Parts: sequence; C-alpha cells; structure tokens
Amino acid sequence: MSPELILGGARSGKSRHAEHLAAASGLPVTVIVTAEALDAEMAARIARHRTDRPAGWATVEAPRDLAGALVATAAHGRCTVVDCLTLWLANLLDGAEHLPPATPAEALPAFARERAAFLDALPTLPGRVILVANEVGLGLVPETPLGRLFRDEAGRLNQAVAALCGRVTFVAAGLPLVLKGG
Repeated sequence: MSPELILGGARSGKSRHAEHLAAASGLPVTVIVTAEALDAEMAARIARHRTDRPAGWATVEAPRDLAGALVATAAHGRCTVVDCLTLWLANLLDGAEHLPPATPAEALPAFARERAAFLDALPTLPGRVILVANEVGLGLVPETPLGRLFRDEAGRLNQAVAALCGRVTFVAAGLPLVLKGG
C-alpha cells in the first residue's frame, strides 16, 4: 500500500483527519511523533495530543531518526501515523542558524543524511502509512534567512513526499480536500 500525505496549516484539522483515517482502518495503530518537549508550552502540546489519541495506540518518539523508526514500525496489517514531518524537519535544521546566508541545508550532515534515508525508505514501507505535514508556504515570506530556509525546505520536502505518495490530502478548517489519488 502506498503512503498517504496529509497537509494543512496550523490547527487545520490535519492530525485529527489522520487519526480518523487510522482509527477507521481497523488496524493496530502506531503513532511516530517527532516533537520534543524542550519547554513547558511544547510539553503541554505533546500531552494534549497524547490525550486525544486512543489509549490502545502505541507511540514511538523519533525526533531525528524517522527512517529508522518507520522501518522498525511499519508492518503488514498495521497502520503507522507520522505526526509530523514539519517538526522533524525543524529538528534536522538544528544548527542552521550558524550557516552563512544562502548556504543550502544540505551543508548540515545530519539533515542531508536523515532526509535521504527517509525518502529512500518511504516507498518500501509495508502496511498503511499516513504522514502529516504543515503547509507553511501560504503565508508571509519569513523575515529571517533561517525562516526562509525552513519555509523552502518544508516546501521541498512536501513536494518530494507527495511525489512518493499514492494519496495526498489538504485539510483546511477541518475539511479534507483530496489533491492526488481521489
């Protein structure tokens, strides 16, 4: 089964849509989370997401080694949800603030390695895989070079993932719109 990508803005309902699809699959579900609780506000967000998920779902934390977590978790007869690719990307861009302006993200060894490993693994994964990501390129152009690098890399990642997915859905105001694989 080909992976599915669910895109949307902040608070668009994309995670809820992914969770609905996972629950409706009737399969055992594992959620791979990429967020890290680096402050109290993020810890509260993570706790809220955890509370919102059904109690029987397994959770795997993978702030950086997403390919490894997916290869270890995805299986025939199982649904795996990744929430979310955008936070994972932000984790991989750690240290980018020290790059000279206009330096590509590939200059960060962990970024290049982890992104390539994820994109290589994605088409080989068994079972149902649902990926959640933010569409960050619809708003204002970020003020800082780091903000622009993040926006650009998020767009590039979303395009690369969408090309590998059999179904792509955009969620706005809680309403899913199928972009590919309808």
